[in-house]
Amino acid sequence: IGSKFWEVISDEHGIDPTGLYSGDQDLQLERINVYFNEAQGAHYVPRAVLVDLEPGTMDSIRSGPYGKIFRPDNFVFGQSGAGNIWAKGHYTEGAELVEEVVDVIRKEAENCDCLQGFQLTHSLGGGTGPGMGTLIISKV
Repeated sequence: IGSKFWEVISDEHGIDPTGLYSGDQDLQLERINVYFNEAQGAHYVPRAVLVDLEPGTMDSIRSGPYGKIFRPDNFVFGQSGAGNIWAKGHYTEGAELVEEVVDVIRKEAENCDCLQGFQLTHSLGGGTGPGMGTLIISKV
């Protein structure tokens, strides 16, 4: 869900898979700072923290079409997964990782001039999305 979200947002703002602006409308650059930070060389980097309890999902995002535009430090993942069990995502596996996630979120928020909110995308089933997702929300 999150990977597709960033593909759509990038396309709407004219950001190609390398993070460069390749659009043709001034409107695409208007409010681009809501979702992206401008880095060196006019590269745009998503303001995103990507989280999962297993590395496989992160590997597929990194190897996907837009995988190179994300900050490598903003990928936070565990090694064991939650096995589609909400309690593991919320109380055990997720609890072991949540402080690292909150720290990355804090660092990303500190880079904002005027933080106005968070947008969270997550799966509705399983352990990581709803289990760890609610844990993260409770900590933020």
